[in-house]
Amino acid sequence: MSVTLLVVEDKDKTLESICQTIKPLGFEITVARDGLDGLSKAKQAYFDIVLLDHKMPVMDGLSLLKNLRDLDAYHRTPLLFMSTQDLVEIEPKALKAGATQCLAKPLNEDFLLDTLKSWAVRFVA
Repeated sequence: MSVTLLVVEDKDKTLESICQTIKPLGFEITVARDGLDGLSKAKQAYFDIVLLDHKMPVMDGLSLLKNLRDLDAYHRTPLLFMSTQDLVEIEPKALKAGATQCLAKPLNEDFLLDTLKSWAVRFVA
């Protein structure tokens, strides 16, 4: 059984880079283009891990975090929050909204892979 990952990112270049980086892990990746699209997809199917951006149109990452945590299925799911904003400023807000971990953008590819592998082992295995 493969790990299912929902990537919520509105920037094409960033999304493509993330998907290429994650590809070797063999995760089953679903993509959403904004927070509302991400929430809709999360309601349609359960994902083992959600990787979501901070600043997006329609619904931002903080709102998406809160909405996902309100769903019974996502109470314990790793929700990994990505932001270009200084993590010292945004991390407390993201953790309060329900983030499991915050990642600084631009993402370090090795760190992203290690982080995803770590969460997959802890919560999915």
